[in-house]
Order: sequence, then C-alpha cells, then structure tokens
Amino acid sequence: MATDNKNWFITGVSTGFGKELAEYCLSKGDKVAATFRKQEQADEFTQKAGENGRGLVCEVTDEQQVKQAIAEAIQALGHIDVVVNNAGYGSMGSIEEISAQEVQRQFDVNVFGPLHVLRAVLPHLRERKSGHILNITSIGGLKTFPGVGVYNASKFALEAIGESLAQQVKPLGIHVTNIEPSGFRTDWAGRSASFVDTAIEDYRATVGENLKGIQSYSGKQPGDPQRAAKAMFDLVRQENPPLHLPLGKAAVKGARDKFTNLLQELESVAAIGDAADFPEGE
Repeated sequence: MATDNKNWFITGVSTGFGKELAEYCLSKGDKVAATFRKQEQADEFTQKAGENGRGLVCEVTDEQQVKQAIAEAIQALGHIDVVVNNAGYGSMGSIEEISAQEVQRQFDVNVFGPLHVLRAVLPHLRERKSGHILNITSIGGLKTFPGVGVYNASKFALEAIGESLAQQVKPLGIHVTNIEPSGFRTDWAGRSASFVDTAIEDYRATVGENLKGIQSYSGKQPGDPQRAAKAMFDLVRQENPPLHLPLGKAAVKGARDKFTNLLQELESVAAIGDAADFPEGE
C-alpha cells in the first residue's frame, strides 16, 4: 500500500454523500469501512469492495452497534485514518408544529449518533496520535432558515462539538473539519427528509413557502456530490486542513453573509455589551 493511502470509516453510506464518498475513495485505492442499516446493503458493499472494503450494519442511534462497528472496522482494515460522521437527515416544519418525539429523533440521529461514533473511535485515534474527523454538518449549521429550525439546531450542535473537539485533539495530531454543504443532488430534500405540513396560517408565508421551495428544488440543486467527494478526499491529504469547509457556492456565500451581518450587528451593540461588566478596579 502506498503511504498516502487512507483507511476510512464512513456512516450512512446507502445514499448521498456517504455513498459517493465511499465509492470515490475505493476508486482511488483507499480502504473503506461503511455503515448501513440493512444487512443486505452491507453485504453488497463488501462484495463489491473486495479486500479494500467492509460493509457493516450499524444504526448510529444504537451506541452498542456503533462500538461494535468501530471494532469490526479496525479489525478489518488494521486501523482507521479518517472518520466521517455522515449519517443524518433533515426534519422540516415550523418549530411550533414539529412534535417533541420528532425533535428527539432529529437529535438522536444528527447529534447523539455522531457523539456515539466519536466516543467509540477517539481511543483508537489517540493511541495512534493521528487521524482526521469529518463532521458532515451543513450551511444550516451556520445559518438558519424558516421551517428548518430543528434541523438547524442539530447541525449547530454538531458544529460546536467539532469546534471544541478540534481544540482538544489538535495537540494529539488529530484533525477535525466541519463540512458545510449547501444544496447538493442527494436525497436530503427528498425521501430522506421528514416534513410536517404547515397547518398554522401565520406560518404559511414563511415556513410554508420555504418548505415548498425546498421540495421543488430537490433533484435540481447545483451541488455535485461527486465533486464534493473529491473535495473531501483531497482535504484529508492536506498538511494543515481547515476547521470549516463550506461546499457549494451557496454555502460559501451563506457563510460569508452570516458572519458579515453578525459582525455588523456586534459593532452596533458592542458598547451595551461592554458596559455590563463591573468598571475596572471594582
């Protein structure tokens, strides 16, 4: 094996970014342990990948399954270089209309699932004093939109986990990057999503219209999943990879707009904020 080859552990490989990334990595000679929720999907992946891959059955919300999948991946590949927290979905609807049960499910998959993966794999990465963690968050982890507040909240949480973790593990030789895509031609806004109809009239013009736009956009997004896969493949080969990587022109613009506006707002209230401290010397 060439020294620049990597061993990947990727969650949620049945569709979308996970599928494209796993296939791209295998095509370039890397090895991949990929998780699926169905045994037949895992078996098919193992058969196609041959000695360079292993399909694993793992529901990320089940901590014991995650631990077992990490252990099996290490056994199959020898070690893990790159961990990709990709499994996730979008829960859409007004904050008032999404049920408590659905909110819990959104956080179980998008936040607690990645945490299960991190707790299971970090001892291995710390022992090796190397590795790279990619958290697939979203431009929705930096910037909010009407009708996706619960999804935004889950991705904001994963952003924070990644940022804090990066500070913890940098001295150990481990990198962390939050990947922040905008609209890509995956199933995210299609069958992978959960939609709650907007029944409250007050939200029709905000939530309702935005959700219609998201649904009509599905399959027409400008983002190319294969180009995203290449970007991530190349990223983990950088000597000093970034903590944040917006993917897609809309993501780059969205991130720029968010922080430009935030800085402007901060300057407008800075004097009020500063005045809330005790005067110096007191």
